[in-house]
Amino acid sequence: MAKRKKESLKSSKNKLLFVMVLFALVWTTLLGRAAWLQLYKGADLSRLALRQHLAAELERGERGDIFDRNGNMLATSVDASSLYIRPVKVTDVSGTTAKLSKILGISKANLRKKLSKKSNFIWIKRQLDDRTARKIKKADLPGVYLTTEFVRLYPNNHLAGQLLGFAGIDGKGLEGLEKEFNDRLAGRKAQFVVQRDASGRRLYLDELGREMDIRGKDVHLTIDSHLQSVTENALVDSIKKYNAKWGTAIVVEVATGDILALANCPRFNPNIFRTSSPKTWRNRAAIDVVEPGSTMKPFLIAAALKHGVITPEKLIDCENGRWKLNGNYIKDTHKYGWLPAHKVLRYSSNIGSAKIGLELGVQNYHKFLTDIGFGSKTGLPLPGDRVGSIRPAAQWNEIDLAAGAFGQGIGITALQMAKAYLCLANKGVAKPLRLVQLPREEEEEAPKRIFSADVAEKVLSMMREVVQEDGTGTRSRISGTTVAGKTGTAQKAVKGGYGDQYLASFVGMVPGYNPEYLVVVMVDGPQPNHYGGVVAAPVVKTVMTETLAYYGKLPEKQNSVPVMSASLTSNSEMPKKAVRANSAQTSVSSETVPNVKGMPIRRAVEIMVKRGFIPKLKGQGMTIIKQVPEAGEKWPEEENAEIVLWLS
Repeated sequence: MAKRKKESLKSSKNKLLFVMVLFALVWTTLLGRAAWLQLYKGADLSRLALRQHLAAELERGERGDIFDRNGNMLATSVDASSLYIRPVKVTDVSGTTAKLSKILGISKANLRKKLSKKSNFIWIKRQLDDRTARKIKKADLPGVYLTTEFVRLYPNNHLAGQLLGFAGIDGKGLEGLEKEFNDRLAGRKAQFVVQRDASGRRLYLDELGREMDIRGKDVHLTIDSHLQSVTENALVDSIKKYNAKWGTAIVVEVATGDILALANCPRFNPNIFRTSSPKTWRNRAAIDVVEPGSTMKPFLIAAALKHGVITPEKLIDCENGRWKLNGNYIKDTHKYGWLPAHKVLRYSSNIGSAKIGLELGVQNYHKFLTDIGFGSKTGLPLPGDRVGSIRPAAQWNEIDLAAGAFGQGIGITALQMAKAYLCLANKGVAKPLRLVQLPREEEEEAPKRIFSADVAEKVLSMMREVVQEDGTGTRSRISGTTVAGKTGTAQKAVKGGYGDQYLASFVGMVPGYNPEYLVVVMVDGPQPNHYGGVVAAPVVKTVMTETLAYYGKLPEKQNSVPVMSASLTSNSEMPKKAVRANSAQTSVSSETVPNVKGMPIRRAVEIMVKRGFIPKLKGQGMTIIKQVPEAGEKWPEEENAEIVLWLS
């Protein structure tokens, strides 16, 4: 018994020893393995881990968007895949060349040449379509990589094309606001690497390893997309009707100086800028310097009133339409004799204006023009914003002064003209024009009084006569309200004198007593009729009528006027779908869904939101063409019910 017990104890000790030895071997093996991995293979394994979590990718952040004053998108970016290679990592040049050539349709010789270079990076093709990108990814070729870039998209096509400008394939702004605000809009690059988390999501890091946002910042404009479309349509109609070369139009809110619309024609689609010429890209409102003609006369009258040279009733001999000054003839379109100063403006007499200018004097007139902003940049953030052309006062002679009195020999831009008339509309106080809501200007131009409110009211009274009496601007009248305006028909200069081409223009303000909106229109080279009162005044009337209707300020007895859709098509003409957003459309029971078809998107959304529903928008454009639920149906009872509005 004792012997058996002794043998059992010995057996247990042997088993325990065996287990201890086994564990010692296992731990020794594990420690040895760990030491081998850490000390011998550590560097290689660390690089492998980094390949899973850190990648030196070619990546640029998304470019910021551009919006109008109501949050409607004017410019945005969409994802696109681009293809590049690292030739030093290509293992099979011939095989890779053959596969890429077949997928991309690029010659093998060209690809082989690129693949054979001792380089770490070469672009092969930018901004691939999705189908091609999928094929490249499926091929899984060593040394061949896809990266995400962003393609600039202008959802409204031609709308405000010259104003917005465009960005190139590298996402750099090349023209217009895209160029001016490129530093703000442009997406940034991650400084060193792109880190991925366990799920493979990208984390962009700065040089200190902190996560960073590489998306560009947005820009918000004062432009109203709906009024921009209205203005462009009206301008296009006039240019087509009178076979003109180009035109520009500006709509300004007087109280704020906000530019609500800035139109140029011929129009330009920045989505396909490569198919257009630089001539079409021009933002003529800021870049083109023109002799304005008679639209300068209200400033002559204001200066003369300010200096006590005239009163509204002072009689001036207009020489029966023909007057010789220092061997040069000044002519009027009609034969006027003696006219009071207010009728000199009403009938736009060049002779009467020249005589007022001569009596005012060069120094007084020149200083007034420069004080009001001519000869200086407008201060707007627009590439190519011009100073115009006003020679120093010392270089003017009598003929220069007489011609300058009716807008010849002076070079201005349409935006300078808008800024000068804004001073008049603000009763003699010069204020800056505004085009951008965000980012805000750090130092905004301070308002400055140029002439008295009394002088301003006298000039506005004369401008009301131009439209409301038997003046040259009667075609801009709007039933039920008063319009103040001034026509311009400027003979264009040619080498050695003036030729047979004209710039037709009109500036209108509504209401005529206390202006709320200001519209400037210029049309270059109209034929056969070239008078501003015929060519440009109807454009101003249309735009002012639509603006008043849009803001609910059109007098009730005024017939409803169709409002042009802001949706644009791929051809050169914008659609002209009428938007009759009158009270008859919305006078429905509060228990049923109203008819919002034909309304501007802004108004339709407001109606839905007031009922507690946020509608889902489909399509592109600014006008509602279809709705679900249909008009007359009962409002959905569910709080999360879907309201869908289709745009055009």
